[in-house]
Amino acid sequence: MARVFPSQSLRARLVTAFLAVSALSALITAALTFREGREAILQRTQATAVHDLRAQIDSLAPDLPFPPRTQDLQNFALQLDRAGGSRNWRTSVSYQDGPAVPEHPPDGRSVVTDALRTAVRRQNAPQFQRVDSGGRPWLAIGMPVTFAGSGHKPSGLDVYAEFSLNDERGDIDSLVTAAQSGVAPALALAVVPALFAARRVLRPVRRLRQAAEKITSGALDTRLPVTGHDELADLTRTFNVMAASLEKDDRELRRMEANARRFAADVSHELRTPLAAMSAVTGVLDEDADRLPSDTADAVRLISSETTKLTRLVADLMEVSRFDAGAAALHTDEVDLAVTVRKSLQARGWEDRVTADLPPGVRVRLDPRRMDVVIANLVGNALRHGGAPVHVLARVADDRLLIDVEDNGPGIDPDALPHVFDRFYKADAARTRSEGSGLGLAIARENVLLHHGTLTAANRPGGGAVFTVSLPLTAGEAGEES
Repeated sequence: MARVFPSQSLRARLVTAFLAVSALSALITAALTFREGREAILQRTQATAVHDLRAQIDSLAPDLPFPPRTQDLQNFALQLDRAGGSRNWRTSVSYQDGPAVPEHPPDGRSVVTDALRTAVRRQNAPQFQRVDSGGRPWLAIGMPVTFAGSGHKPSGLDVYAEFSLNDERGDIDSLVTAAQSGVAPALALAVVPALFAARRVLRPVRRLRQAAEKITSGALDTRLPVTGHDELADLTRTFNVMAASLEKDDRELRRMEANARRFAADVSHELRTPLAAMSAVTGVLDEDADRLPSDTADAVRLISSETTKLTRLVADLMEVSRFDAGAAALHTDEVDLAVTVRKSLQARGWEDRVTADLPPGVRVRLDPRRMDVVIANLVGNALRHGGAPVHVLARVADDRLLIDVEDNGPGIDPDALPHVFDRFYKADAARTRSEGSGLGLAIARENVLLHHGTLTAANRPGGGAVFTVSLPLTAGEAGEES
């Protein structure tokens, strides 16, 4: 039988969860690194630019005449542009809230916003702003010029510088690329500890599954070593306690079952001799019952009837004990089915109460004595609890022999159908006495099972019950004893 290993899907889920956590951690780390790196690059660029611009202003502003003319402002801005060096900034200068000089940069666009100019004038302190223009990042710096030695009194001169952050963007893009490149190796390296962790977690689960399979197959002495102090160790301890309890209960049940079988067999055996004597005595009394007084004759007939029932019950109990002990044996022979069934009916005088539809020439290998018991018990049950006439139908279908025993009674209560083959089961709880022993259907079923067949009970659509015996055409060959 193929076995399913659910631990494989659990392993996949554990590895996937581990990798998901690793990926999330790597992404969070990369995002934080990117954010901090980006901020550090921009802050350093801003600080350096502000420092350089202030240094150039402090160097060139003392030579600027006050109040400056427009040409002076243009020359001052030109000197600042030349001093930008590798930063390649472009500057503009305004005086006393006048227009910026030069009014337009060489490319005709300026990234210095009115908001930046307003902030510089109001706060009289350096201000900066990062903007995107033309698909490129820019840094705009506004710096007021103050008079030295006068408490940094505003001079009314404001300098604005703007330069591209393309180089910084390249550095930031390199950070992103490095972060993305690091995620894939991190996930690949995480597979190894993920597999190791999953294997470590699933090893106790796999052992529990194997131990459970052993217990299922009957090895109730299976135990597992307990290692560690985690939840899986607690589960292993609980499993061992459960296995010990099952083993103890199984031993006790087997002992009680063996005692019950032995008791039934012993009682049945011990009753055979006195019952044989009683049957002989009641047989003699039956012959003289007509010459006895009426009350005495009735008592003799009652004793004879009850003795016959008790003899049949003891015989059935002995048969059941042989089934329970596994001592029932098949003695098979190849017989004609129609002849076997008709002999069983004739031996009990049921020809006028039972109709039989039996195909001629069907030969099957079975135990004639046990098949006689099956037919007798099924037909006898139908006559007692069903309604005449009883019909026996045999047919061959799909290499199997099917025998139906139908009656015309009220049928079987649906609640009683699952229990009709139980020993001593009575569908009517108020019916405490019957002619049968209460074991007939159970014995019939055991005999059919011994032939590797099945016996089922159902209700016919038109009314009445039907019992169906299904046997392989070579019913007795497997496990045959002779």
